[in-house]
Amino acid sequence: MSEAVITLNGLTKRFAGMDKPAVAPLDCTIHSGYVTGLVGPDGAGKTTLMRMLAGLLKADGGNASVLGFDPIQNDSELHAVLGYMPQKFGLYEDLTVMENLNLYADLRSVTGETREKTFARLLEFTALGPFTGRLAGILSGGMKEKLGLGCTLVGEPKVLLLDEPGVGVDPSSRRELWQMVHELAGDGMLILWSTSYLDEAEQCRDVLLMNEGELLYQGEPKALTQTMAGRSFLMSSPQENNRKLLQRALRLPQVSDGMIQGRSVRLILKKEATAADIRQAEGMPEITLNETAPRCEDAFIELLGGAGTSESPLGSILHTVEG
Repeated sequence: MSEAVITLNGLTKRFAGMDKPAVAPLDCTIHSGYVTGLVGPDGAGKTTLMRMLAGLLKADGGNASVLGFDPIQNDSELHAVLGYMPQKFGLYEDLTVMENLNLYADLRSVTGETREKTFARLLEFTALGPFTGRLAGILSGGMKEKLGLGCTLVGEPKVLLLDEPGVGVDPSSRRELWQMVHELAGDGMLILWSTSYLDEAEQCRDVLLMNEGELLYQGEPKALTQTMAGRSFLMSSPQENNRKLLQRALRLPQVSDGMIQGRSVRLILKKEATAADIRQAEGMPEITLNETAPRCEDAFIELLGGAGTSESPLGSILHTVEG
């Protein structure tokens, strides 16, 4: 197993006026050498957790250790080995690509030959070499993310915290970002990638699934997905449109959740239910029902408790992307 470099013991954060903690008592260990996904809907506590790990927010209870450093008490030592790329990274849009890199090198006290070698490596790594004279403000979304990543890597951190870097990035650039961070992780860096995209979660070796401040699952996404084997089905009917069919299915006690997927309705059955139960259910029209491979979001819906008689909770709180 990889060296454990982040440990959380009962870590908690509350904000005034909130009924629930932003981060409930959280216990987990995060390892280096692969990408760990911090996954959950908006408001799950992902950014709050990252800010605590970066030493920008003080916990109200418990403790965190990053490379053996307390993020608050050992902030100087931690910042020397930690890179944090927030959702709105502080690029100076009226500066060029190279001027931004120089600025962050100044902040990290990277000088002389070390600076030159670092820039050469980062410009090749991010493929931004041809654009060093371009203003950051006119870069595409994907190129801005690459520049932000490059600036974060100037100090050669051992831990990299990335808060939703895939938001607003085209599929091609997103794939390139993933290739870059997997390469960094393969070199031994710890990378925590925050996302509300379950498609991105499936690219991680390990995931932390959060909702409303609570940790629902830690482990491999494939293992979580396989817990839903035999319970995911695609349904259609020549007698009824998909929206009415979905509403009808969600009222059945055997159905945990459902959503419209293309020309079909995707159903997640409860553990004890069978396809025959759905076909024979009172009030159901003539249907075609075929088992389909489970997906990560199927398992996450199950952890959330299913949709009940309303449409899938993932429709409003989580995102899926293709590409």
